[in-house]
Amino acid sequence: MTIKWVHTDPLVMNGEPFLYGTRLTVRRLLQLRAEGFDGARLLKEMPELRIVGIARAYEFAAANREHYAEFFDANGELKGPGLTPAELALA
Repeated sequence: MTIKWVHTDPLVMNGEPFLYGTRLTVRRLLQLRAEGFDGARLLKEMPELRIVGIARAYEFAAANREHYAEFFDANGELKGPGLTPAELALA
């Protein structure tokens, strides 16, 4: 079974894109990243998350930059700490 990590459903979370198996929206995940949460801290505080889900949420934000513009810096990178190379290898 292939999991679609980012879902959009008008009946769930007021239509905000959210991560599979959680009540965490892509927007909230980006807010946490901008506040300094790295991959390890996200997983520690929200054990329902998976590295691959976090990576797909970041990819979703990059693909839909117009909706998440405030989370990108002048260089076009997402604000805050990203996933480490070791974490990305797991995604």
